[in-house]
Amino acid sequence: MTDDDADDIFDRIRSSCAAVAARSTHVSIDESRIEPFAAELDLDRPPDDPGQKRLGNEESSAAFVMTLDAINFGSGYFPHLQKRPGMSGYHTVAASLRDLVADTGAITAARLGEFTIDDCAATFDQLLDGGPAHQLMELFTTALHDLSAFVTRVGDGKFLSVIEAADGSAASLIELLDEMAFYHDVHQHPAGEVLLYKRAQITAQDLAVAFDHRGPGRFDDLRRLTMFADNLVPHVLRLNGILRFSDELLARVERADDIEIGSEPEVEIRACGVHAVELLTTAVRDRGHRINTAALDNILWNTGAESRYKSVPRHRTRCVFY
Repeated sequence: MTDDDADDIFDRIRSSCAAVAARSTHVSIDESRIEPFAAELDLDRPPDDPGQKRLGNEESSAAFVMTLDAINFGSGYFPHLQKRPGMSGYHTVAASLRDLVADTGAITAARLGEFTIDDCAATFDQLLDGGPAHQLMELFTTALHDLSAFVTRVGDGKFLSVIEAADGSAASLIELLDEMAFYHDVHQHPAGEVLLYKRAQITAQDLAVAFDHRGPGRFDDLRRLTMFADNLVPHVLRLNGILRFSDELLARVERADDIEIGSEPEVEIRACGVHAVELLTTAVRDRGHRINTAALDNILWNTGAESRYKSVPRHRTRCVFY
């Protein structure tokens, strides 16, 4: 797949999100804020993502990255999660999974297929008390079983074989992962079908960084990735005046209401975020910086860890997509 190929999956993500931005009623983009924010960004911010670090040999590393990304969701549940001191929900999950590998050995497809909800609760140090964290452990268990079956079917039990099946194409990897229901991040809006594929895209990015863009980390179309549509990057954009929420939506966010997955406001938050980051990427490039959208997303995501962002409520959606 090349940049000249029309209507690839990345084109469809971008065009569907632009269509939402053009018709959005709950979220708008203040394009006058794009250039000033591009000038303010710290583009040298170092990455801080345990999901992008090698762990053992190539198979073990691929297994870790793909397993973590298989459960890289639950931000709507994170306020109820028992977290490690000083860690966010995501970093708690990532650190717990790394500890599991360090203590008990490499992840395999067969091992994931045998994981029970009790195993999940023990691994991630959560109580099975019927509450939101319990619900998240149930979803994690399903996600791990789905990944086990997928790797067994597509890669004959080997994570590296799944990556090899993508043949150096992030688009192909996304299409493979889309076979699993929890990766099918596609929704409906009055503007039409909206493709987001947050976790499938971030899997390609994480593999690329973990393997230094070589071997299992070589994706010839990696520059085509879009923003990884979640609830943190739109939050950063909103607090910097780029995204504007309707009064009703803002009140719901501030009350910590669940913004239902696939609802118009929820789709508009993420789709407008994707489109805004496309505009921001262009503005950063126009300032003479060579950067792709995924790299800019990483900078924005890490920016969101600052206390001035964490102290303000962001939208919460209980779902399996982010």
